[in-house]
Amino acid sequence: MKALVPALQAHLDEGTTTLAWCWCITRADGVVLGFTDHDRVLAFAGTDFEPESGFTASEVRSGSDLSVDAQDAEGVLTSDRILETDIRDGRWDNAQVELWRVNWADIGQRVLMRRGAIGQIRRGRLAFVAEMRSLAHLLGQNDGRSFQATCDAVVGDVRCGADLDGAAFRGSGAVTGLSGDRGFTASGLDSFTSGWFSFGTIEWTSGANAGRWAEISGHSLDGGIVTVTLLEAPVLSIVAGDTFAIRAGCDKCAETCSAKFSNISNFRGFPDIPGQDTVLRYARRSGDNSGSVL
Repeated sequence: MKALVPALQAHLDEGTTTLAWCWCITRADGVVLGFTDHDRVLAFAGTDFEPESGFTASEVRSGSDLSVDAQDAEGVLTSDRILETDIRDGRWDNAQVELWRVNWADIGQRVLMRRGAIGQIRRGRLAFVAEMRSLAHLLGQNDGRSFQATCDAVVGDVRCGADLDGAAFRGSGAVTGLSGDRGFTASGLDSFTSGWFSFGTIEWTSGANAGRWAEISGHSLDGGIVTVTLLEAPVLSIVAGDTFAIRAGCDKCAETCSAKFSNISNFRGFPDIPGQDTVLRYARRSGDNSGSVL
């Protein structure tokens, strides 16, 4: 049950109300933004809730069980604080949201209705719809380590321990040509073997995407031609001459950890875990029972 200030309760009891929805959104990069479906700016708790974005709210889908409550916020990309490139960059993904019900005639009369996070964002040419998920969505996420054959650490992080600052694991180059919306040929990477940067990361140092980074799905060297394929299409188009810094990746296998990074002592997987074929095999008194493929 929500605890309302007496003035707000008295206002609700009147029957005729002056209420508005306000969203306070804190993005992953620390930027705090406020929006409202009212027709003028409302300000409280150090945040200005602007109406120019055109935010409108759907009904709140709520249940008494532990299913995820949800509400959609629909808006038009007219606010100078909502950029389509930010949405495509993922800066709004999993942003923390506070949903307030406010008496716009007296903003001191307000109540925090719920907290949650931005879920799926669907966007069109002129409008977007952001799904707000309740805190119950955290109960459906995996937490902790996974018992799996491959490593569950991020290459180069504290748990991994691999030193990626050396010249052997970093490179730089420039785009020389395009191959579809996610691939391009590059110069400056001829000294690296094919696949060295697969599953790694790239950071653009010039061009329209300067300052952004992306994940790499493939890297090949064939006949002296280096081709890099990104996991997703870049936010803005890349052109020949764009420069980048690139970092080696890892496929999470024990063999790669040992041969490529000499870091098998920090491997965070279980390479000898029995596979599904073990369930289908019959028991034997002797022989290989390690779970490896027959």
